[in-house]
Amino acid sequence: MIQTILDYLKLKRHQKRFSIQKIKDYQLKEIQKLLLYAQKNSSFYQERLQTYQINTLEDYHQIPTINKHIMMENFSNLNTCGLIKEDVEAYAILKEKNKDYLGYYKNQYVIGLSSGTSGNRGIYITPKSMTKRLPGVFLARSGLSPKDLPMRILFCLRVFSQGFNDINAPFIKLNYMSTMTPPEEIITTINQKNINILMAPPSLIRFLLPLKDEIKVPFNKIITYAEVLTKTDKEQFEKAFHSKVIEIYQASEGQIASACEKGNLHINEDLVYIELYDQDNHLITKPHITGHKMVLTNLINHAQPLIRYEMNDMIVLDDPCPCGSHFRTIKKILGRNDDLIYFYNSTGERKVLFPDLFSRWIITESDQVREFQVIQNEIGTLDITIDCEVDEIKDKLKQRLIDELKALDLSGIIHVTVNKIELPQNQNKYKRFISKIKM
Repeated sequence: MIQTILDYLKLKRHQKRFSIQKIKDYQLKEIQKLLLYAQKNSSFYQERLQTYQINTLEDYHQIPTINKHIMMENFSNLNTCGLIKEDVEAYAILKEKNKDYLGYYKNQYVIGLSSGTSGNRGIYITPKSMTKRLPGVFLARSGLSPKDLPMRILFCLRVFSQGFNDINAPFIKLNYMSTMTPPEEIITTINQKNINILMAPPSLIRFLLPLKDEIKVPFNKIITYAEVLTKTDKEQFEKAFHSKVIEIYQASEGQIASACEKGNLHINEDLVYIELYDQDNHLITKPHITGHKMVLTNLINHAQPLIRYEMNDMIVLDDPCPCGSHFRTIKKILGRNDDLIYFYNSTGERKVLFPDLFSRWIITESDQVREFQVIQNEIGTLDITIDCEVDEIKDKLKQRLIDELKALDLSGIIHVTVNKIELPQNQNKYKRFISKIKM
């Protein structure tokens, strides 16, 4: 309990009081500690880092990036715990098959198994010493506050893990349900356990919308994760459930961003070091520029050093937040590079459309659309499935999309079908946009 309070106060102090220069100094210090530890305890990094002298953050940017493929190829030599990839992978797969998500590997590590949105498997190690301190991190960086105590949380995700279970603490009770649970059962649990915090991916919350009147207890907050929360979704959820809706931005690689008291997303500058690059691979230092590549360094997990780990997440930074924190603010999460869809304009140029704009066109056409999925197999052609009780909407939606594209001097072939959409059983994240175009 004392450690939880200390962690909470430390993280809050960083977020509220660190100046821009102090953030940079702190990040450089933590990066240098991480590099020193990795060089001593990881044969992969011993070889990779031996020629680099890191005295500034600019020096650090010269180290080559890694990605999930490189990490997995070198897993046994990259981690600093002496864990063997084949053994850890077999353990994680067995846990998955048995739906047995609790417990520690070798009584020391939480093992996360991620299929990712691209389908290539990733394994992530978190030492018990870190997960036992999650209550303080959760309270400081979940968008919740001591005002929300006691917290009776319903946490919905495809799988549970010991790491999530370790969030439980005095005045914080976390109840887990799989995203594959029928919505009626979720509503029953909410009412029976007097849930006051709902945590779920946006796609699941949309499935609860038709049953909103059956919820008999008020929510203090709704927190979304695992998928992009669109502006339209947020407005619809807040209106339907009479609750503030906030977003946390977390990946298997680290807790990237959390909401402040104003509801704005801030990069967790003291937990991760994030570099953003534009489409010309220039480092982004100002807001309102679309980041086409993210390079992440996890500052706190030395068990599996992620040193300049390349991700294809796309975000746009915003102006400084009125809350006063100098942690960078995220204006918009656009999704991933493989979420983008492409069309040709009247002169034959290829143009990109970001998924948030396309989502807005679909969702605002009719409140009868419960869920949708867009698949692009070639430029200018889309196959769209909508989960909707009224079949006639598909023709109206098709015409709406054609008109919106025309207004942007774009054209395409659009097929719309009505069908039941089930949440996936084999991924953490439901993908509304699937692009099969190799750019």
